[in-house]
Amino acid sequence: MQRVCFLLKVREDRLAEYRERHAAVWPEMLEALSATGWHNYSLFLRDDGLLVGYLETEDFEAAKAGMEATAVNARWQAEMGEFFESLDGARPDEAMKPLTEVFHLA
Repeated sequence: MQRVCFLLKVREDRLAEYRERHAAVWPEMLEALSATGWHNYSLFLRDDGLLVGYLETEDFEAAKAGMEATAVNARWQAEMGEFFESLDGARPDEAMKPLTEVFHLA
């Protein structure tokens, strides 16, 4: 199982709404994530907007490609893009660059 961690930056003026949106993620989006191999997926948000994402998957590239093929992901990414800083024209899911794991205690 591959462990993936990534960082993004939520705009500070959108933090409350970002939290609200993730308190009620669309059931169709949740189903698509599970079906495409996203497991133990968590998002952690600091008060300054730093977002830490963590997930486990058999193959991160395949999991991303699976989501890319879903209509619900296109809708979700279009709505969520406005919440983030420094995407440079990319969608949030395209800006998720995995961090290098340097230690793990099993």
